[in-house]
Amino acid sequence: MGLFDKLLGKTDEVKSYYSRDGTLVNYEDLLKQLYATKKRVDIHFSYYNLIEQTYNHREEPEARALFKKLALEHIEKFGSIRAPLLKKCYGKLPHVPTFQYLATVYTEDGEYDKAVEVCEKAIAFGLHDWTKGDYQARIERIKKKMQ
Repeated sequence: MGLFDKLLGKTDEVKSYYSRDGTLVNYEDLLKQLYATKKRVDIHFSYYNLIEQTYNHREEPEARALFKKLALEHIEKFGSIRAPLLKKCYGKLPHVPTFQYLATVYTEDGEYDKAVEVCEKAIAFGLHDWTKGDYQARIERIKKKMQ
């Protein structure tokens, strides 16, 4: 049983997908890379790659479960990642879609309070989702759905 299976408590075969650039992506290989690295910036970009892949396949239950797990881990660790990432990116944070993706998935699942909480964390970190009105407008849209 592989790392992917252990993380999800499954015994199914590990799935692979083709990435946008046409390379074959295996979740298990990406997870091994994530948990093997020690540099915080590398950890961030490993999360980024895995989150991007699992979010794009979120209609599949295994990918959705793995996405939520990884997104929560990434957000939890982002406080320690932020400063080295700022240094690496010349004082400006890159786009970090983990927060908006997780807020979207929580909204899709009807977990509106969690979606709002994720947006508030993104604001606290000084992140932007690059939509009209940014995270604050996203919060307002989520709150409208709550009613």
